[in-house]
Amino acid sequence: MITILDCYTDEPAGLGVPPYLGTYPRYIAGYLADEGREEVKYTTIDDLRFFRKYHSRIKVPKPSEKTDIFTYNLTNNAERMEEILEKTDTLIVVLGVHVPGKYLSAMPGTLHEVIPLIAGLRCKKILTGPAIFGTQLFGGKRGEQSDLGVFDKIDHELYRMPFEKIKSYAVLGSAILAQIPGQRMIEIETGKGCDIGKCSFCTEPLKNRVAFRENGDIVAEIQECYRRGARFFRLGKQTCFYTLPHAPELLQQIHETCPEIKVLHIDNVNPVKVLLDHKKNNDSITKVVVKYCTSGNVAAFGVESFDLKVVRANTLNCLPTAAFEAVSIINSFGAARGDDGLPRFLPGINIIFGLREESKKTHEENMAWLRKIYSDGLMLRRINIRQVALFEGTSLFNEGRDKFLKKNKRLYWKWRNDIRQQIDFPMLQRVIPKGAILKGCYSEVYDGNTTFCRQFGTYPLIVGVKVRLPLKQFFDLRITGHMLRSVTGEVVEKDDAILQNNPRL
Repeated sequence: MITILDCYTDEPAGLGVPPYLGTYPRYIAGYLADEGREEVKYTTIDDLRFFRKYHSRIKVPKPSEKTDIFTYNLTNNAERMEEILEKTDTLIVVLGVHVPGKYLSAMPGTLHEVIPLIAGLRCKKILTGPAIFGTQLFGGKRGEQSDLGVFDKIDHELYRMPFEKIKSYAVLGSAILAQIPGQRMIEIETGKGCDIGKCSFCTEPLKNRVAFRENGDIVAEIQECYRRGARFFRLGKQTCFYTLPHAPELLQQIHETCPEIKVLHIDNVNPVKVLLDHKKNNDSITKVVVKYCTSGNVAAFGVESFDLKVVRANTLNCLPTAAFEAVSIINSFGAARGDDGLPRFLPGINIIFGLREESKKTHEENMAWLRKIYSDGLMLRRINIRQVALFEGTSLFNEGRDKFLKKNKRLYWKWRNDIRQQIDFPMLQRVIPKGAILKGCYSEVYDGNTTFCRQFGTYPLIVGVKVRLPLKQFFDLRITGHMLRSVTGEVVEKDDAILQNNPRL
């Protein structure tokens, strides 16, 4: 028996942390099926923790406790982990975080955690995924330093499969959906590598040359996942959606062949490519994204810094003026409110602390441009702020490393807080005003008497409901208030079961 252990992955061009289901476990399962391996088990780090640390007993949180996200994403194999591991001949560990974040209902496995848990297993152990280039769960630090001697092989081939092979593997590998209860947001790869590939901190050019999948192959994979019950998809595995050779045709084909998809979103977008689409193609890609994708969609702009000195020192992809213009273009087509209660298509902005030549002026420039975006009546769905993670082989690691991280570390909390209070808070009130209704919010975790919910999608908005709703169900929520990056809400439809459990509703 071969067992895939999904420890969850998070990269600049790809999400694999639940509620997302990443590409690598599916590709590997498809490869094994193509090789004639009939018995392949898909398991998660949550399954392994459940067996090793919890002795296969469910821990029910008290009303005052938080949901345990370390064992939240159990598969159908969780109760049989002891038997599965005893029968396993080969264990394939998929692991690696290159873009550390905060996770609501999952915790990615680290090498430090996983190695002791699998060390005693009598089977061949293979490590693959982003971790072969390094992994770090926290920003502002170097990658984990671990002894990989427990693994019999560090497999680059399973991680970097060519598209001509992925064509069949992606379809065959969708079979693992039968081993996963409930719904996942299916991450779909459209391309790899970066056509610019110069940002000082980025690992993508180290891993992949620029290549794009054929539209027919992408659609076939989505159709098979759709046939197996998947309804939430993100075309997220690329550095810029606007660089895809036939993006409008792709979205139209997905829309026509899978008409009951509930969520179809994209991810990374280079602002410069938005400008090119605007000037050369009369905004054809932007218009088609708004037409065929579902609302709440986000174009994640890797701006990283609005400081020209930092932009040049780190060979970033976008000048501040281009970023602002791209924000304006996306807003002009996507600001209208869609069926789920959110605007149809908005930009998001990524900011990174710790890049070369960062100074107090960097924060001043960031704030000036963000204020201009707000004062001009434009909307940003979200601003992601993180400290740069350092990985060997990148330009930043080879020249500069953590010099500016150390120099400005004491200022980061203030800088972050300025953005959150002065920009994020009023922006969120504009994007989703009080009284608006967010439809189809999935109840994920408890924190005491509060239930945190969010829609499936790219960078979904967290809604705190001041009552313990049944978990893993969908609710329509009316917005009652705003936090710095999240909102509060109340259930619109109060069914009898909820009223019985929560008489104060």
